[in-house]
Amino acid sequence: MVIGILKERFEGEQRVAISPHGVETLVQFGAAVNIESNAGAFARFTDEQYRAAGATIMYSPEETVGRADIIVKVMPPLKEEYELLVEGQTLLSFLLLGMQKKTFVTYLLEHNITAIALELLQSEGDTFPILHVMSEISGQIAVLVGARYLRSDQGGRGVLLGGLAGVAPAAVVILGCGASGFAAAQTAIGLGAQVIAIDNNLQRLREVEQYFGKRITTVMASTENIRRGVSIADVFIGAISINEQGSHHLVTEEMVKAMKPGAVIVDVSINQGGCVETSRPTTVRDPIFMKHGVVHYAVPNMPSVVARTSTYALTNSMQPYLTSILTNGIDYSIKTDKYLRCGLVTHRGIGTHAILKDLYDISVE
Repeated sequence: MVIGILKERFEGEQRVAISPHGVETLVQFGAAVNIESNAGAFARFTDEQYRAAGATIMYSPEETVGRADIIVKVMPPLKEEYELLVEGQTLLSFLLLGMQKKTFVTYLLEHNITAIALELLQSEGDTFPILHVMSEISGQIAVLVGARYLRSDQGGRGVLLGGLAGVAPAAVVILGCGASGFAAAQTAIGLGAQVIAIDNNLQRLREVEQYFGKRITTVMASTENIRRGVSIADVFIGAISINEQGSHHLVTEEMVKAMKPGAVIVDVSINQGGCVETSRPTTVRDPIFMKHGVVHYAVPNMPSVVARTSTYALTNSMQPYLTSILTNGIDYSIKTDKYLRCGLVTHRGIGTHAILKDLYDISVE
């Protein structure tokens, strides 16, 4: 079985799907691995390292895709990439279907592509291991980003995140206590900030308080509590999962208008549409904009800015699924591995995930 690893072309994306160490493991499981030249450059992985791990270097996306049974990526393929896919191939990638046009899914169905979304893959305990680890990275970055853009020279309030003797620290308000929110809280507390966590799940708030003790303030989510939290925040981090009606844009434009001048919003939820009404997707190269005197950071692929760490983490969490496919074949793995099947979006011309019905009104089986 041949695995093809493409160089990322999504704007500002610096990760690569699999590290050289991961390639070495795949080769040991009997795979032939082709990787597009310089795919790992931003993560400081050289073609020579991949070659030493057993990969063959390809010099175009056409060659990489054309010789592969399984194509592995980080971000969803662009139009010029997915149109290279041919019948019977398997695509393993983040698909971020909430941001995609229907034409992408239609192409997958018409060309009998087996598409597996990394963000939908599950493991024991109904967890989402790949999404979880990327969310942990995003949560840490969110606090570091907030600290940076609080600086006076970056248009912020000029507040030191951790404060110092005689001067209060910044107030970091986190909406959502999932993987991103928890990691953000851990990082902010470690840097000395005053941290307020807001969530609509009381058990989750209990767990957060048990872990951090009285170093964190936990608040039950309500419109009024969110409004108050936003108004006092020096840094506001939106880290909710937008998976229910009414969870989109919990922070309204009116709330943003009432924020402190020079406060910072980091909308980690932007790749699902965002939880802040004034947010819009930005890029790694142009990450912020100002609105109502508030700095907005809304990069959909935040883990890309620590490309090497993210690639190692992605490789570790993706490995079990790839080795299962290599050992058993794609059809048998889909049939017998319920966790792999959770990420299956299309297979042999058939829509297989309910999300297609919800987003595109495409019938599923």
